[in-house]
Amino acid sequence: MTPRTIGLLFAIATAFFWGLYGPSLLKARTPGETPFKPFIMIGLAYLIWGVIGGAVAVNASGDSFSFKPQAITWGFIAGTLGAFGALTLTYAMFQAKDASLVMPVVFGGATAVSATVGILQARGHAVPPMQVLGFLLIIVGVVLVQAFASHGPPKPTSPAGNGAGASHAAVPEESSEAVSS
Repeated sequence: MTPRTIGLLFAIATAFFWGLYGPSLLKARTPGETPFKPFIMIGLAYLIWGVIGGAVAVNASGDSFSFKPQAITWGFIAGTLGAFGALTLTYAMFQAKDASLVMPVVFGGATAVSATVGILQARGHAVPPMQVLGFLLIIVGVVLVQAFASHGPPKPTSPAGNGAGASHAAVPEESSEAVSS
């Protein structure tokens, strides 16, 4: 396999893991408790898997454990940005209670931000028209995913023939919260 193919396979694995992250985060929340309790476990998981995984990968590559300032500085900045992203995602999921709303915005937006940073770092280069089209398609894609995503089972309706006049309004909106635990 070529390095490009291996990179693509790892990118697909990342999309798979991160795609499951939002729905898992929603499941981790306990109704009536702060949404930040799961965030502590997320941080612990990042610490364990990041340190152990990083150490194994450094060792397997045959590299030393001495670090240049650039690796320390930018590694810490990247980790901080990732942690803030996980924190803001935790709060977004707590408020929206809908992974199909939050996750397309997060990942579509992340793609656009990453591409924009790439453009800014390539100072003096014109933005290719296809990249602008890509930005627009990200926005359209996020809207389409949200508009046509399955939002769980339909709300319960009143039984047929019930003359009590029960309406759909009698079903509280927050009822889906209890189901997600």
